[in-house]
Amino acid sequence: MKNRWDQIRWGSAQAGVSLSLASSGWLLSGLTPSPLINSLLPALTTLPALLPLKRRAGAFCWIVCGAVALLIVCSPAVTAVQTQLLVITVLMAGLIIALGQDMSQLPLQLQLLRAPQLNFPQLRRASEIGALLGFCLTGLIQPGVHQFIPAALLLLPLLPLACRSQPTPLQSLSLPRFNREAALQGLLFGGFFGLLPLWVRSIAEGNCLNFGMVLAAYGLGRTLLNNKIPALQSSWHLYVVLGALLGLGQLLPGWMTTVLFLPIGTLAAATDRQLVARLMPNDPAQGWQMLQRSGSIGGLAGVLFMGGLAQWLGLPLALGLQLVLFVTAPLLMRTIR
Repeated sequence: MKNRWDQIRWGSAQAGVSLSLASSGWLLSGLTPSPLINSLLPALTTLPALLPLKRRAGAFCWIVCGAVALLIVCSPAVTAVQTQLLVITVLMAGLIIALGQDMSQLPLQLQLLRAPQLNFPQLRRASEIGALLGFCLTGLIQPGVHQFIPAALLLLPLLPLACRSQPTPLQSLSLPRFNREAALQGLLFGGFFGLLPLWVRSIAEGNCLNFGMVLAAYGLGRTLLNNKIPALQSSWHLYVVLGALLGLGQLLPGWMTTVLFLPIGTLAAATDRQLVARLMPNDPAQGWQMLQRSGSIGGLAGVLFMGGLAQWLGLPLALGLQLVLFVTAPLLMRTIR
């Protein structure tokens, strides 16, 4: 029974984090139409993965503080605050949540895994289900303060474990080596998903429900269907199909575009799996660390590049270039390999 509770509270915390970050992205897209400013939020939430931070369970409290800050921003008491200040607060809250998540995730996992019948695959499954729940809630709950109240509440079950004192905090972990292929892949996905809230709001003329369902469909594809595609020696066709699906989504009605994100999530997970298998065939754990760090570097560069490009050329042209990058990704991968 205790193991089940540990899985539930871990998944609940991941739901709170995903709901907070996704809702803050939608909130920011409503505060400013600037692609460059909107790109700063995913850039800031990616930044902690690149830093040699000291890991400690107590940093989970930062996540709670960030969620509470977002709740205050959306409360009726701050209606007279200038938009510029609200934008800065949302950006800083996103950074605080990302810092807290990066610093506390490993120590909290190690504490939970002390239970004799709890293993890492169970925690990973709880993380995936929790993230999916957060994405669904993003679309189903009315935007604003109504989203951040449950986001903060979902974090509370894990808070007692985070506040429990540790004899010695974990020191900074050694950073995995940089890989150019993983960075390019991060650049592709980071550039597209970093501007997704603005794209749904301004180009597709959708609402928060559409945005949440797109995220949920993508997460569902990654979580439940990613093993349906067998590992292959070459993944060039996966990028081409991804680009084709994203291009097709520009032509279809909103609900059909949402459905397309199911196979997009599946294909994205397949590219990750195949890249890890190629990088470190004998050590998948190290391969995933390489993919995460190098992909974060690429994602940071991608979202800032696409944000600046969209600010200069306009969002439709920037998205068109993004599709071209996906289609030509196999050639780029071969060039830098």
